[in-house]
Order: sequence, then structure tokens, then C-alpha cells
Amino acid sequence: MTLYLQTYPARHMARRWAAQPRSLNVNIREEDEAYLLSALVPGLSADDLNIQVLEDVVRIEGVYKADESAYLMRELPHGVFTRTLRLPTAIEAEQVEADITNGVLTLRLPKAESARPRKIKVNVN
Repeated sequence: MTLYLQTYPARHMARRWAAQPRSLNVNIREEDEAYLLSALVPGLSADDLNIQVLEDVVRIEGVYKADESAYLMRELPHGVFTRTLRLPTAIEAEQVEADITNGVLTLRLPKAESARPRKIKVNVN
């Protein structure tokens, strides 16, 4: 296998961009009673994440710790990341469940009772 590297001509700009907070890519799926959010967070533990929920807004913050070694190529995530999402309906913040398994963060975000679909019983006369 051959590895080809191309040097970046303006290293000072690369360092400046690296200092900017990164965004976290997510998948969100809607179910009847909740939203399911998934995000890749390789190498992170629960202590490395800060998750906040307020009404219909979810905020995920974290830090990828990295050593200060010199690299020929650096593609793995490092530094601070943040993601703020506004969902279509309010969330029951007290019932949110978070889990990290094999580098995948999964949030179960239950919809507020007022936002859940209701079955209406039809009376027959």
C-alpha cells in the first residue's frame, strides 16, 4: 500500500480552522412516541459529553482529547464539537435516555404528551 500526502500550503490557516468548534453529524428517526437520535462518537465516554434538552431544543457538546504528537495525516476527530437541534415538537426532558455503545451515541427523546398522536374512540349510535 502506498500513502500519498499533499502538504497544506498555509499551515497557519489549518491551525485556525482546527480551533473552531466542529459540528456533530446525526441521524434522527421519528416514532409515534419519541425521536431517536444517533451520532458517531468514537472513543468518547459519558464523561466527555454534555447533553441538554429544553422544550424542543437538544444540545450536544463534547471534546475529543488528542495528544500533541506530530502527524503526517490527521483525519480522526479531535477538539471541541457542538450540535444544537430544534425538533418539530416539545420533548419530555425528564424522560430522555442516553446510551453509548461501540462508539455510537443513541438518544431516545420522548415527545411531550401534548405532541403525541391520540386515538379517538368513535361512539356508535
